[in-house]
Amino acid sequence: MRLRDRIGIGRHRQQQISRALSMSLVGFFMVGIWTGNTGVIVNAGVGVLATQLVPILERDYGIALDPALTLWITSAVFLHALGVVGLPGAEENFYRSLWWWDHLTHALSSSVVAAVGYTSVRALDRHSEQLYFPRQFMFVFILLFVMAFGVFWEVIEFSLGLFASATGNGTILTQYGLEDTMLDLVFDTIGAIIVSIWGTAHLTDVVGYVEDWLDSRTPT
Repeated sequence: MRLRDRIGIGRHRQQQISRALSMSLVGFFMVGIWTGNTGVIVNAGVGVLATQLVPILERDYGIALDPALTLWITSAVFLHALGVVGLPGAEENFYRSLWWWDHLTHALSSSVVAAVGYTSVRALDRHSEQLYFPRQFMFVFILLFVMAFGVFWEVIEFSLGLFASATGNGTILTQYGLEDTMLDLVFDTIGAIIVSIWGTAHLTDVVGYVEDWLDSRTPT
Protein backbone atom coordinates (compact mmCIF):
# COMPACT_ATOMS: atom_id res chain seq x y z
CA MET A 1 0.00 0.00 0.00
CA ARG A 2 1.34 3.41 -0.98
CA LEU A 3 1.77 6.30 1.43
CA ARG A 4 -1.08 8.31 -0.02
CA ASP A 5 -3.45 5.39 0.56
CA ARG A 6 -2.36 5.11 4.18
CA ILE A 7 -2.94 8.79 4.97
CA GLY A 8 -6.10 9.06 2.87
CA ILE A 9 -5.10 11.82 0.44
CA GLY A 10 -6.70 11.24 -2.95
CA ARG A 11 -5.26 12.17 -6.34
CA HIS A 12 -7.54 15.20 -6.74
CA ARG A 13 -6.58 16.55 -3.31
CA GLN A 14 -2.88 16.07 -4.12
CA GLN A 15 -3.33 18.08 -7.32
CA GLN A 16 -5.09 20.85 -5.40
CA ILE A 17 -2.29 21.05 -2.83
CA SER A 18 0.36 21.11 -5.57
CA ARG A 19 -1.41 23.98 -7.35
CA ALA A 20 -1.74 25.91 -4.07
CA LEU A 21 1.98 25.50 -3.34
CA SER A 22 2.87 26.55 -6.89
CA MET A 23 0.76 29.71 -6.58
CA SER A 24 2.44 30.41 -3.24
CA LEU A 25 5.82 30.26 -4.96
CA VAL A 26 4.63 32.88 -7.43
CA GLY A 27 3.53 34.97 -4.43
CA PHE A 28 6.98 34.59 -2.83
CA PHE A 29 8.56 35.74 -6.09
CA MET A 30 6.39 38.86 -6.13
CA VAL A 31 7.29 39.55 -2.49
CA GLY A 32 10.95 39.35 -3.43
CA ILE A 33 10.43 41.89 -6.22
CA TRP A 34 8.40 44.17 -3.93
CA THR A 35 11.03 44.14 -1.19
CA GLY A 36 14.03 44.07 -3.53
CA ASN A 37 15.35 40.92 -1.85
CA THR A 38 17.65 39.16 -4.33
CA GLY A 39 17.74 35.93 -2.32
CA VAL A 40 13.95 35.61 -2.27
CA ILE A 41 13.66 36.47 -5.97
CA VAL A 42 16.22 33.86 -7.06
CA ASN A 43 15.09 31.05 -4.76
CA ALA A 44 11.37 31.57 -5.42
CA GLY A 45 12.02 32.00 -9.15
CA VAL A 46 13.94 28.73 -9.32
CA GLY A 47 11.08 27.07 -7.43
CA VAL A 48 8.54 28.37 -9.95
CA LEU A 49 10.66 27.05 -12.83
CA ALA A 50 11.01 23.67 -11.12
CA THR A 51 7.24 23.28 -10.82
CA GLN A 52 6.93 23.95 -14.56
CA LEU A 53 9.11 20.95 -15.36
CA VAL A 54 6.21 18.63 -14.56
CA PRO A 55 3.82 19.91 -17.28
CA ILE A 56 6.74 20.22 -19.72
CA LEU A 57 7.69 16.56 -19.24
CA GLU A 58 4.09 15.51 -19.83
CA ARG A 59 3.43 17.80 -22.79
CA ASP A 60 6.70 17.50 -24.68
CA TYR A 61 7.97 14.03 -23.72
CA GLY A 62 4.86 12.10 -22.73
CA ILE A 63 6.24 11.47 -19.24
CA ALA A 64 3.27 11.82 -16.90
CA LEU A 65 4.10 12.05 -13.22
CA ASP A 66 1.83 10.65 -10.57
CA PRO A 67 0.13 13.47 -8.56
CA ALA A 68 1.94 12.22 -5.45
CA LEU A 69 5.31 12.65 -7.17
CA THR A 70 4.31 16.11 -8.37
CA LEU A 71 3.39 17.03 -4.80
CA TRP A 72 6.69 15.58 -3.59
CA ILE A 73 8.69 17.82 -5.94
CA THR A 74 6.53 20.89 -5.33
CA SER A 75 6.76 20.49 -1.56
CA ALA A 76 10.56 20.34 -1.71
CA VAL A 77 10.93 23.61 -3.64
CA PHE A 78 8.12 25.28 -1.67
CA LEU A 79 9.67 24.54 1.73
CA HIS A 80 13.03 25.80 0.54
CA ALA A 81 11.54 29.07 -0.74
CA LEU A 82 9.43 29.44 2.40
CA GLY A 83 12.57 29.04 4.49
CA VAL A 84 14.16 31.94 2.64
CA VAL A 85 11.06 34.19 2.89
CA GLY A 86 10.08 33.46 6.50
CA LEU A 87 7.12 35.09 8.22
CA PRO A 88 5.98 38.63 7.29
CA GLY A 89 7.59 41.18 9.58
CA ALA A 90 10.03 38.70 11.13
CA GLU A 91 13.64 39.79 11.46
CA GLU A 92 15.02 36.41 10.45
CA ASN A 93 13.83 33.76 8.01
CA PHE A 94 13.23 30.12 8.92
CA TYR A 95 16.73 29.05 7.90
CA ARG A 96 18.15 31.36 10.56
CA SER A 97 15.48 31.10 13.24
CA LEU A 98 14.67 27.35 13.09
CA TRP A 99 17.71 25.11 13.52
CA TRP A 100 15.99 22.11 11.97
CA TRP A 101 14.61 23.80 8.84
CA ASP A 102 17.82 23.40 6.85
CA HIS A 103 17.97 19.70 7.74
CA LEU A 104 14.34 19.19 6.69
CA THR A 105 14.77 20.83 3.30
CA HIS A 106 18.06 19.05 2.62
CA ALA A 107 16.55 15.64 3.36
CA LEU A 108 13.49 16.35 1.21
CA SER A 109 15.45 17.88 -1.66
CA SER A 110 17.99 15.05 -1.64
CA SER A 111 15.15 12.53 -1.85
CA VAL A 112 13.99 14.24 -5.06
CA VAL A 113 17.55 14.12 -6.44
CA ALA A 114 17.74 10.44 -5.50
CA ALA A 115 14.44 9.80 -7.31
CA VAL A 116 15.76 11.47 -10.47
CA GLY A 117 18.96 9.41 -10.34
CA TYR A 118 17.11 6.14 -9.74
CA THR A 119 14.54 6.80 -12.47
CA SER A 120 17.19 7.66 -15.07
CA VAL A 121 19.45 4.68 -14.40
CA ARG A 122 16.60 2.19 -13.98
CA ALA A 123 15.02 3.32 -17.26
CA LEU A 124 18.36 2.94 -19.04
CA ASP A 125 18.77 -0.52 -17.50
CA ARG A 126 15.38 -1.64 -18.81
CA HIS A 127 15.83 0.05 -22.17
CA SER A 128 19.27 -1.25 -23.15
CA GLU A 129 20.25 -4.90 -23.40
CA GLN A 130 23.91 -3.84 -23.07
CA LEU A 131 23.37 -2.49 -19.55
CA TYR A 132 22.61 -4.41 -16.39
CA PHE A 133 22.51 -2.92 -12.91
CA PRO A 134 22.05 -5.35 -10.01
CA ARG A 135 19.67 -4.31 -7.24
CA GLN A 136 22.58 -3.94 -4.80
CA PHE A 137 24.28 -1.56 -7.22
CA MET A 138 21.17 0.63 -7.42
CA PHE A 139 21.27 1.19 -3.66
CA VAL A 140 24.94 2.20 -3.77
CA PHE A 141 24.42 4.30 -6.90
CA ILE A 142 21.63 6.35 -5.33
CA LEU A 143 23.78 7.08 -2.28
CA LEU A 144 26.81 8.09 -4.37
CA PHE A 145 24.69 10.13 -6.78
CA VAL A 146 23.09 12.13 -3.98
CA MET A 147 26.37 12.60 -2.12
CA ALA A 148 28.06 13.89 -5.27
CA PHE A 149 25.21 16.31 -5.90
CA GLY A 150 25.29 17.36 -2.24
CA VAL A 151 28.99 18.20 -2.41
CA PHE A 152 28.40 20.12 -5.64
CA TRP A 153 25.60 22.08 -3.97
CA GLU A 154 27.79 22.95 -0.97
CA VAL A 155 30.47 24.24 -3.33
CA ILE A 156 27.84 26.45 -4.99
CA GLU A 157 26.72 27.79 -1.60
CA PHE A 158 30.32 28.54 -0.60
CA SER A 159 31.09 30.23 -3.94
CA LEU A 160 27.97 32.40 -3.82
CA GLY A 161 28.80 33.38 -0.24
CA LEU A 162 32.27 34.54 -1.33
CA PHE A 163 30.75 36.41 -4.28
CA ALA A 164 28.23 38.16 -2.03
CA SER A 165 30.96 39.19 0.41
CA ALA A 166 33.18 40.52 -2.37
CA THR A 167 30.46 42.48 -4.14
CA GLY A 168 28.32 43.52 -1.19
CA ASN A 169 25.21 42.03 -2.79
CA GLY A 170 22.51 40.18 -0.86
CA THR A 171 23.10 36.53 -0.09
CA ILE A 172 21.29 34.07 -2.36
CA LEU A 173 22.38 30.89 -0.59
CA THR A 174 23.93 30.85 2.86
CA GLN A 175 26.75 28.59 4.02
CA TYR A 176 27.12 28.51 7.80
CA GLY A 177 30.48 26.78 8.14
CA LEU A 178 32.05 23.33 8.12
CA GLU A 179 29.75 21.84 10.77
CA ASP A 180 26.68 22.97 8.83
CA THR A 181 28.12 21.47 5.65
CA MET A 182 28.72 18.11 7.30
CA LEU A 183 25.18 18.06 8.73
CA ASP A 184 23.78 18.95 5.32
CA LEU A 185 25.56 15.94 3.80
CA VAL A 186 24.28 13.70 6.60
CA PHE A 187 20.69 14.69 5.90
CA ASP A 188 21.31 14.37 2.17
CA THR A 189 22.29 10.78 2.88
CA ILE A 190 19.15 10.22 4.94
CA GLY A 191 17.00 11.38 2.03
CA ALA A 192 18.87 9.04 -0.31
CA ILE A 193 18.43 6.07 2.03
CA ILE A 194 14.69 6.73 2.31
CA VAL A 195 14.33 6.61 -1.47
CA SER A 196 16.62 3.57 -1.75
CA ILE A 197 14.54 1.56 0.71
CA TRP A 198 10.95 2.77 0.26
CA GLY A 199 10.73 5.23 -2.59
CA THR A 200 11.67 3.06 -5.56
CA ALA A 201 8.32 1.25 -5.48
CA HIS A 202 6.57 4.58 -6.08
CA LEU A 203 8.72 5.35 -9.13
CA THR A 204 7.86 2.30 -11.24
CA ASP A 205 5.32 4.14 -13.40
CA VAL A 206 7.73 7.00 -14.10
CA VAL A 207 10.49 4.54 -15.00
CA GLY A 208 8.07 2.96 -17.48
CA TYR A 209 7.28 6.34 -19.08
CA VAL A 210 10.98 7.20 -19.41
CA GLU A 211 11.71 3.74 -20.85
CA ASP A 212 8.94 4.19 -23.45
CA TRP A 213 10.36 7.60 -24.36
CA LEU A 214 13.84 6.11 -24.80
CA ASP A 215 12.39 3.31 -26.94
CA SER A 216 10.64 5.84 -29.16
CA ARG A 217 13.94 7.70 -29.69
CA THR A 218 15.91 4.58 -30.56
CA PRO A 219 16.05 3.60 -34.27
CA THR A 220 14.72 0.09 -34.92
